[in-house]
Amino acid sequence: MNTRSQTIYEKSALYTVDIDFDEASKAWRQNKKQDGQGQFKYVCAFVKKDGSRCNKNLKKTTIV
Repeated sequence: MNTRSQTIYEKSALYTVDIDFDEASKAWRQNKKQDGQGQFKYVCAFVKKDGSRCNKNLKKTTIV
């Protein structure tokens, strides 16, 4: 017979975590440009008719 803590451990052992951090970093940086000293700015991710990306810097907007 298992104790409560052993039962919880057995249930949590069913899940495996397999994260590719290099791929996740590339995906996160897709719509950003590095602005020096570890800061990033969002860029336009619109895809033009010729297949290239817009890549213009986005301007800050305020919602009133």
